[in-house]
Order: sequence, then C-alpha cells, then structure tokens
Amino acid sequence: MRLGAYGDGGVTRFAVRAPDASALSLCLFDATRTETRYPMARSDDDAAVWTVAMPGDYAGAAYGYRAEGEWAPGRGHWFDPAKLLVDPYAVALDRRFGYDPRLSQYGADTAALVPRAIVPGSLPQAAPPPRLPPGALIYELNVKGFTHLHPDVPEGLRGTVAALAHPAIVAHLRKLHVDAVELMPVIAWIDERHLPPLGLSNFWGYNPLAPMALDPGLCPGGVAELRETVAALHAAGIAVILDIVLNHTGESDNAGPVVCLRGLDNAAYAHDAAGALINDTGCGNTLDFASPSVRALALDTLRHFAGHCGVAGFRFDLAPIMARGPGFDAHAPFFAEIAGDPLLASLAMIAEPWDIGPGGYQLGHFPAGWLEWNDRYRDDVRRYWRRNASEGFAPDDATAGTLATRLAGSADVFGEQACRSVNFLAAHDGFTLADLVAYEGRHNQANGEDNRDGHGENFSWNCGAEGASTDPAVLARRAEDARALLGTLFASTGACLLAAGDEFGRSQQGNNNAYCQDSAIGWIDWAGRDRALEDYVAGLAAWRAGRRARFAQFPRAGVWQRLDGGAMAPDDWNAADGPGFAYRSADAERAYGFRIEREARRVTLNECDEK
Repeated sequence: MRLGAYGDGGVTRFAVRAPDASALSLCLFDATRTETRYPMARSDDDAAVWTVAMPGDYAGAAYGYRAEGEWAPGRGHWFDPAKLLVDPYAVALDRRFGYDPRLSQYGADTAALVPRAIVPGSLPQAAPPPRLPPGALIYELNVKGFTHLHPDVPEGLRGTVAALAHPAIVAHLRKLHVDAVELMPVIAWIDERHLPPLGLSNFWGYNPLAPMALDPGLCPGGVAELRETVAALHAAGIAVILDIVLNHTGESDNAGPVVCLRGLDNAAYAHDAAGALINDTGCGNTLDFASPSVRALALDTLRHFAGHCGVAGFRFDLAPIMARGPGFDAHAPFFAEIAGDPLLASLAMIAEPWDIGPGGYQLGHFPAGWLEWNDRYRDDVRRYWRRNASEGFAPDDATAGTLATRLAGSADVFGEQACRSVNFLAAHDGFTLADLVAYEGRHNQANGEDNRDGHGENFSWNCGAEGASTDPAVLARRAEDARALLGTLFASTGACLLAAGDEFGRSQQGNNNAYCQDSAIGWIDWAGRDRALEDYVAGLAAWRAGRRARFAQFPRAGVWQRLDGGAMAPDDWNAADGPGFAYRSADAERAYGFRIEREARRVTLNECDEK
C-alpha cells in the first residue's frame, strides 16, 4: 500500500510502517510549533502499516510520528514515545538535521531537536531525461563546495542546487563538453557523533536518514528547485545523476540516534543470528535488502527522483549492499526490480562496486547495462605515471601492457561486452588530481583524527617538493604529470569521470578524506584556477566528444606500436620501465589514436601517424 503523506479526495492520508509498535501517533505542528497528536490504527490491508486520514488539505503542514512499544535494544526494539520520528517517506523537511546526544537517550523528548516532515502538495511529473550517451563524460561535484566561492554566482544563490542552473556554471560545464553532472548527496543528512565535539560537520552528505528528503540547506526550494535545475541543465544538453546512499542511514550503531527507521522499524537494518547489527558499510548499520519493505523504500526513492525531478540516473554508494541477503548476488531481487520497472529500466545505473563486508569487492560483477566505478583503472594509471623521490619509476609501476588494458576498457574486468567501466583518476574520496602529483602521503590533520583517517596507499608522488611550492621547475613537472594523467583519462574506452576542479588544479592541501571539511579545504577556489590547464582539458574533452560513441565499445581493430613505429613485442608490453607506445585505429572515419610517451611525460591524441 502507499506510504507517506498525501492528499486523497478531500482528506490527507498518513501511512507509516511500524510492525512491532504497540501504538503510533501522528504529530501535527502549527505555525508556533505547537504539537497535536492523533492516534493511528493498523491498516486493514497490511497490519505492519499504521494509518490515519485527516479531513481536509494538509499540504504544507509539518508533521512527525511517535511510536510506543518495548525499549529493548538487545532485542532490536527502540520504541520511545519521547522521540519525534521522521517519516521514512518524507520528501521535504522544515530544517536540517543536527546531532545531539539526547537523540539516543531513552526518555529525552526530541521534538525541539528533530526536523519535521512537510506534507507535500501535488508533485508534477518532470519531463523525461536525456539518455546518458555512450562513453559519457561525467562531472562529479559537491553542490556547496562547487558553488560557494564562485564569483559570478549571486551570493544568496551560492551553495544551493539552484546555483547549478546559473549561466556561469552552465557555460563552464559546456566548455568541458560535460554529458552529465553527478551530484554528491543532496539528501538531508546528520553529522556523525564524533564530529561536533571537534568543531566539524559532515560536508559530503553520505550519512542520510530519510532517502527522499532533500537537504533544506542545499535545496531550500525542495523538489521544485531540483526539478527546475535539472530542466535547465537538460536544456543545455547536460543530464543529472544523483549520488544516492541506500546502504545505511545516519542512525549509526547502537549508540546512535533514534530519529527515523530505528524508532519505527528497526528490522529494516540487517542483523546477524545473535541480533547484532551487521556493519558491512563501516557506518554502524546496513540496510537489509533481503527485506521487501527496504527494497520498496529504495525503489520508491528512485521513482520519486526520476519521475518528479527528471534525473537521468543514479550512482549507488557501496552498491554491493543492495545485492546482499546476506551474500552478494548479481541476480539479486533489487536489480531485477529495477530492470523490470518501466520508469527506471532505461536510466543510467552506476555502482560503486565495493563495501567492507565479506566478499565486498565486486568490480565487474554487476548486471549487464550497469556502469561501475573502476578503481583498478585509477590505481594502474597512477602507478604507470608516478615518479619516486629520485624522479624515476617506482619498482611496482604498471607495465605498458597493464596501461593498454586500462586504455582499452579493462576487458580483463568486464569481459568482451559493451564497456561498463567508469574510468577516473580522482574522485571526492581521495586526493584531488593536483594533490596526487604534489603529496606522497595524506595530510588529514584538520580532520581531528591524528592523520589516521583516509586512504594510506594512494599511488601518489611529489615532484621534488611536498605540498605547496613556488619553484618553477617543480610546478613544471607537476603540470607535465597532470597533463599526462588527464590525456590518458580522455583517451580511455569507457565512461569518463572528472572530479570538479581537477580541470584547473584544485587542491585540498593534501587532505584525502575531506568529508568533514566545510571550509577552504573543501570549497573550490575559482579565483586561483589554472586557466591554461582548464583550456587543455577543454581541448581533450572536445576531441573526445567528437568521437564519443567509440568509447562505449572495446577496440575491435587497430594497430599497437612502439614509439619508433615497430610492432610491440612481449618484452615491450611487460617492461616496467618501457618508454611508451602508440595506438592507431583501423577506422579512418573520425580517426582515433594516441601516443603515450612515458619518459617525456606526454600523451598525444590522434597524431600517431605524424610521429
């Protein structure tokens, strides 16, 4: 049956799942935040669902729930009528979440702490989204970090979803021939409990609570703001992909807050045979996709953003979670339900193909038609180009054969089918491209964890000096390396992911885990951008855009050569210190080729016949 709050022929219906509760109340709030409670009853259609029908149109009204029942965390029951609970099906909230220890304390009333859901009015259908083209260039961005310092965006618009529709933003995306922007989470989230005492806050948003509720800080205009921004980008030929978190919620472990599902339906979280929370996410809990109700919530979330906002696809954080019951299964029900849904089946589905649970690394194992973030590509390309302290190659650097495999679409991972690799050098998680060639190790001291957090092995390097430098020789070497890396990325078969700001040398001061840096570390410095590098990337993007369809299929015919024009021999492919190689397609139309010059730190596109 339909869940959430909605108008229905002169009444407003409220329905929420709480199978083990003994009583449930709808809590309505007036303009003075005065609360009035109304008893709910179990539905005749589904006894796990509680409902109440309120006469009249309550669109715009603020509401929440309170659930009664047993408080026995050891048995998986967290019922506390003092806790105001957010509707898991909420699509709008009256304010942002804020962490407070009282959210997890039994008997502490949280009405003053928890956002209220807003009853939505009618939600019009959005125009159908454009299809993601083969070999697409995807541009990953954090809404606030991308727009907060942009000098051409009006100050009142900065940091919001609406800012992405500003002509200056659209012009930059068009200059780069971006096919789709991938928005880091725009769903309302809560801080991890260790951050407020450190004076920090969650900046990336990978700690959501109700999966359809847009964050009021990022998207103050709600669904309409997102829909209008998506429409404006579509008009410019740019699709929108949402990075969405369906693997866990911000209720964390047993010491976490009671805000939403934990206080209504704790069985939505996966538990082991002894009743303990399974933590395959590293975030304290894991949503149980073996549960039909969890899958229904996830599918309704996708349908909501596709149908009412017009998004063209989704990138799924820790995607193996969605196919666990408990082990990963490429034929999991959730995948089949997406494939069988008339609204979702044609959209772009992108997996982050790993989690930290048993058998959690599943690169190459998602359903046909899904795209997958390819960390093998990231690491092997970095290893091929990296320098060591003496300006040579590190002992474990990738061979020419390894790089060629990545350039050609990673058939060793995905098999001989349409290429499903999302190739990337850098993303939100890890070093920026500029920091990759400037730091050998992470510098995460600002995160308050004594530099223990973040990846320890980054296959990164510095060119004669660590961190910021004004030495012209150091800067020149860094520029060579960045251009070589970018040239490799844009020459590679598969989709291409570019992290916002990497096109003009954005730095995070060596921080490779800036999830809690709502600061100059996390904000993109538009005033200090390297415009020469930006123009170089725009040229690469234009070259690729003219040959886009080629990047969706593994190369079927072509010539691989040594730099002197001779045929590649086995020793050439296997050498860890080879000088480079070249490729020329056999198709004369829209000629495609590249030249990899390792010692010269150079990638030349489409000029193999001229050398």
